[in-house]
Amino acid sequence: MSIQHTVHFKIIRPHETKTLHGLIFLEENQHPTVEDYAKCLKLCGHDVVIHDADKFIFKAESDGQSYLIDVLEDFEKRVRDLDAENLSRSFQKPNPSF
Repeated sequence: MSIQHTVHFKIIRPHETKTLHGLIFLEENQHPTVEDYAKCLKLCGHDVVIHDADKFIFKAESDGQSYLIDVLEDFEKRVRDLDAENLSRSFQKPNPSF
C-alpha cells in the first residue's frame, strides 16, 4: 500500500529563497531516497542533479542561472490559530498607559 509523503524543500537563488513542497508516494515503512527526492523535484519542474547526497542538496538550472534546492527533512510548519490570536487581541487595551 502506497503512503503519501510530503516533501518540503527550499529553493536558494542569489536574491531570493522560497520554501515549497511536493509529494512522493512510498510503500509502507519505506524511507525516501535521494532518487525519490530527485524524481519529485523533476516532477515539480526543476532540472536537478545531485549536489550533496548526504544532505539532500540538489543543483538546478533555469534560464541560464543555477540555483540550489535543499530538501528539508525535519521541516515543521508553524501552525497559528488566528481565531485565538484575534480573541486575545480583543482583551488588550488599545493604548495601555504605564
